[in-house]
Amino acid sequence: MNTKRLHLHTVEIHKRPPRSWGQYFNAISYSVVFILGCLMINISQFVFVFPLLFLPFPWANSLYNSGIRLSKGAFGTLLVLLCQWFAPTRIIITLEHDGPGAFSQGEIDSIAIRDSHGRVLGINLPQNSVLIANHQVYADWWYAWCLTYFMNTHRDVCIVLKKSLKWVPVLGWGMQFFNFIFLARSWASDRLYLVKQLALLGRRAQERDTPLTFILYPEGTLVSQDTRPISKKYADKLGINDMTHTLLPRSTGLHYSLRALSHCVPDLQLLDITMAYPGVPPMGYGQSYYTLRSIFFDRIPPPAVHMHIRRFDVAKGVPIGNLFPNSGTVPNGSPHGQTVGVDVPEDERQTFDIWLRNRWIEKDQLMQRLHDTGSFSSSLAKYPEINIPLQLRRNREVLDAFCFFIPAIIGYTWSHLRRLAP
Repeated sequence: MNTKRLHLHTVEIHKRPPRSWGQYFNAISYSVVFILGCLMINISQFVFVFPLLFLPFPWANSLYNSGIRLSKGAFGTLLVLLCQWFAPTRIIITLEHDGPGAFSQGEIDSIAIRDSHGRVLGINLPQNSVLIANHQVYADWWYAWCLTYFMNTHRDVCIVLKKSLKWVPVLGWGMQFFNFIFLARSWASDRLYLVKQLALLGRRAQERDTPLTFILYPEGTLVSQDTRPISKKYADKLGINDMTHTLLPRSTGLHYSLRALSHCVPDLQLLDITMAYPGVPPMGYGQSYYTLRSIFFDRIPPPAVHMHIRRFDVAKGVPIGNLFPNSGTVPNGSPHGQTVGVDVPEDERQTFDIWLRNRWIEKDQLMQRLHDTGSFSSSLAKYPEINIPLQLRRNREVLDAFCFFIPAIIGYTWSHLRRLAP
């Protein structure tokens, strides 16, 4: 690579030199591979998975769910593959200890799963979790899903999207198959639907003994020139200082989500991730340096994506309040006949709001430390780093990314059933 291009990630996009022919070729190649991958996944869903819903056999519903999980995993694998081929980068994970003292080597070895050459193949993080993070660029969700690939929960990711995306050709259809949650962005109409959908999601994960990763960004939008004044106005309304590197989080959506999931998933964990990108200066805006187009079309990805992870046991370490008050309920919200409350008392709401805001203050301090020293660690807290290149674990997983496995599974099942037939 041209050495002059090595540091283009530190230059604002509008100040970068004109695109080269190589970048145009990269953009075309990326578009072809991405569209082809999405089409194959979506076609597999319609042709091989969707018809299973209409079969009157007890195994058909189970096979349908397995097919949807595999197609969702294929999309997560495709995201990693696109990074590997068109926008090479790595995730640098730092971990904050739940208890006192530094990490021992044994603890690090138990978290990072490596091959004989020392390459990280997986990360031992909770299989049932709500993943929250600060929102810097539109690629945040992409890299978060890539993280779940190494957590081995990429087949069980759920996110919240705008309702307008539901019918976008191919992508919107696929997201409906993935059972993503589409909201109208009106809390008055969304809260009942959100609680019911998440309770259903939690029950299904427990009944089927499958992982669950729900990804949510409490800030609701990116840090930008337009959103910074809104955050400042909100801070003034609360009578507190605004953040420097993040926006003040809105706690309502996360609070209701944790309440809805935790009564169905007893071991639910909260993974609090602080994300940061090299090249973005203090008080700068990440979207000025990294867009999906600049990362994948222009092949100027971040040299690394920094993720500092803190883990909280929701039942023990997060003040979500009383789940089952006497009023305000969602029918059939609990597997045991109880119902989770959707009308949260004001004191419980404020307690959670303050708790979440304190986590964001800590994020702001971590990001300032990264700007000052190049690391999330300090003289008082040395955080171990786990370096993960965004590459597929095995070459044969390229086939998974394009959903070739679903026709193979259908063919195997059909042949097996024919052998069992009299």
